Amino acid sequence: MSSPTRSPRRTGTCAAVAVVLAAGSTAALTGTATAQARPAVSAVTTAPVTKGLYQSSYSERNHVLWTASAVGRPPVTNSALTKVDPRTLEVKATYAPPVTDPATGAVEAVYGVAVDDEHNTVWTTNTRNNSVAVYSQRTGEHLATLPGVNHAREIVVDERHNTVWASAFGDGTLVAFDSRTLKEKKRVTVTGAGPTGLAVDERSGTVYAADLTNDQIIQVAARSTTPRLIPAGDGPISVALSRDGRTAYTANQTGGDVSVVDLRKGLVTKSVATGRGPLSVATDGRSGRVLVVNRTDATVSVVDPRKGGVVETVATGANPNHIEVAGDIAYVVDKSGAGADGKDQLHRIRLAR
Repeated sequence: MSSPTRSPRRTGTCAAVAVVLAAGSTAALTGTATAQARPAVSAVTTAPVTKGLYQSSYSERNHVLWTASAVGRPPVTNSALTKVDPRTLEVKATYAPPVTDPATGAVEAVYGVAVDDEHNTVWTTNTRNNSVAVYSQRTGEHLATLPGVNHAREIVVDERHNTVWASAFGDGTLVAFDSRTLKEKKRVTVTGAGPTGLAVDERSGTVYAADLTNDQIIQVAARSTTPRLIPAGDGPISVALSRDGRTAYTANQTGGDVSVVDLRKGLVTKSVATGRGPLSVATDGRSGRVLVVNRTDATVSVVDPRKGGVVETVATGANPNHIEVAGDIAYVVDKSGAGADGKDQLHRIRLAR
């Protein structure tokens, strides 16, 4: 999930729970802190959060990180929206989704997550319930459930246009909601498509979806219901935008690479191999670099799209699932179960410059 116009304020350093310095493809423990002003390589802090982590989203307004988690198959009874301190990675609050079936204890499990700082809310995709939900960032209160999003996969917020987009993987649809009224306002379907990851250009209000089924990007302009289809790589599952909104990057799960896509020309200009199972992609608005989570390899690849190569590989826990970038910090959630009591982990990566 990415928006090229938002500029989260820089987050501070934190007391390390476990710090690893990663360079190239090798991670090494460091015993003595150096006095340099900026790290030569990216520094990683890791802490357990909860079981079943899927995604995270950073709130600049409240300076917190929200995570969405769900465990098991229906009836899902263990799911949480969790508020995390982005400096210390300590859990500040946990909110349970509403119960949907008292007989089984099933809840409206949350998977994707995105914050709306303009309205101080946080939005989730409730994949198993074919809906999205809205919560208060201030209190964690469940404000609304909005149905009709078939196998809701991902969600992204366009604060400038008071719009929230959700991808419905189940029927090839992109659904837009008004973030003020919480009402549906637009629906665009591409027959046979499987939209997954989303990114929005807040300058124009144009939304982009990775179409995992058809190896393409679906582009929908703010004032149009006619989609434009742009070629991507092999198995695109996540998409991000450059800061100027002219270039898209897709993490290609099958191809093991990231595609650099010229949106004006509508073609792939570069393909950069990153590792096995790319699953999530985000852009660093300050450096222009692209960060790709490789789930099978348990790494994050830092890509220089201008040079067309990987400049750093950062090790994570097993099964990294999603990456979120805020300033010079990247947050990666994994599904390793390597934390205390089998909890999945959150990695805070201070990006090298």
